Amino acid sequence: MLTRRRLLGAALATGGTALTGAALSPLLTTPAAAAAPVLTPFQTAMPVPPTLLPASTANGTDTYEMYVGRANTQIIPGVDTEVITFNGAFPGPTIRARRGRPVVIRQKNRLDMPVSIHLHGGHVTPENDGDPMATIAPGTARLYRYGNDQAHAPLWFHDHAHHMESEHVYRGLSAFYLLSDDEERALPLPSGQYDVPIALRDVRFDDAGQLLYVMDDFQNRNTILANGKPWPYFQVAARKYRFRILNSTNIRFFTLRLSDGGEIIQIGSDGGLLETPYRTGTLSLSPGERVDVVIDFSRYPVGTQLVLENTEGPGPVEQVGKVLRFDVTRTAADTSSVPDRLRTLPPLPPATVHREITLRMDEDGRANPGAYMNDLVYDPARIDQSITWGSTEIWTVGNVNRFVPHNFHMHLVQFRVLERNGGPVGPAEAGLKDTVRVMPGETVKVQATFDSYRGKYLYHCHLFDHAAMGMMAQMEIS
Repeated sequence: MLTRRRLLGAALATGGTALTGAALSPLLTTPAAAAAPVLTPFQTAMPVPPTLLPASTANGTDTYEMYVGRANTQIIPGVDTEVITFNGAFPGPTIRARRGRPVVIRQKNRLDMPVSIHLHGGHVTPENDGDPMATIAPGTARLYRYGNDQAHAPLWFHDHAHHMESEHVYRGLSAFYLLSDDEERALPLPSGQYDVPIALRDVRFDDAGQLLYVMDDFQNRNTILANGKPWPYFQVAARKYRFRILNSTNIRFFTLRLSDGGEIIQIGSDGGLLETPYRTGTLSLSPGERVDVVIDFSRYPVGTQLVLENTEGPGPVEQVGKVLRFDVTRTAADTSSVPDRLRTLPPLPPATVHREITLRMDEDGRANPGAYMNDLVYDPARIDQSITWGSTEIWTVGNVNRFVPHNFHMHLVQFRVLERNGGPVGPAEAGLKDTVRVMPGETVKVQATFDSYRGKYLYHCHLFDHAAMGMMAQMEIS
């Protein structure tokens, strides 16, 4: 159920009250309410994002040509909506990379504003990390080099240009980057057409069917998209499927379940496979988080229609309470399986440094509220944490707000979540992570080892609107 507590708390997180609609956060003037087109769920098929092929595979490197630009797409059937995309695709095309095989992407900026492309979850050098200030000027291009020297993981990439990332990502500038390795490919998991990436997000339309962007406009972004389509259906065979699910929203949290309460097998999270499968009925995803799951449709007869529901607010349950529908339309052979053991993670080394990080956003109704990391607003000229290369550290991240939810994302490293509110974490968070939710009043303890690259990297709240307001900081590894 969309509880009143969740509804009110999430709305206050973004500067409004979902129960009254009263604005608390006038960063931008909210336009007069527009009569958005009325959409009927489950009328459109969910597409699978296209896989981008490299322009060159010479010298053991896959080289891709990409551009950032405006395009028109039909989110609403029969209506052209302007979006900002990679290569004109909404969502962007998927890159499928392999460990040990470098990727080079030539990103051309066809917009009239700068961009900076960040490979979320990637182990990359500072100059290739998509720093908010290392932007690509309009009409120019930049090479990003990714060594792919890390284990398999469902990564993604998006804009990170400071103060602009929120609107750019909202308008479509994100895409999957699925990194595999021999360990993952050796497993008998569903593959090929039965391995499907799904990017979830929410939008708000004006009366002309265009995306309406207002900072912190969480309570009105109530149209849920899966792979760019509103409440689509997806035809499946009565067999096992693997779904890589990404929460690519700016500020919405999802709690997902099947409408019949059926089992979902979680096999992975941000940093790749879990050690053992987790059989569950719900999946929780804050912005930027990914979850890797298997759903076995062989337990349903052909003709079954099964809705993937969302129980997280705010918003009208008839809109935000459903995500997509699986239609079981045929039978198919299935030789895939989910092993009892998926991988073995290395033991945690002893930590030598402990740090305290606080997340806070003004929530008292003031004009122009601030968003802070350790009570400071992001300053690219300031180093907030100095880290010794090779060290292992424990960071205790606390959300000191009463109502505002946050999450925490660290660039460069995949970390382990040790504790939540002083207690052990559940199986869903037992693997490698790069983004973790931190609800009001919560503390989360994470451990990371900084033994890959030296240089300056970000850590921040991955609610894009909060980051754009300044809830970011900078660490230097040396």
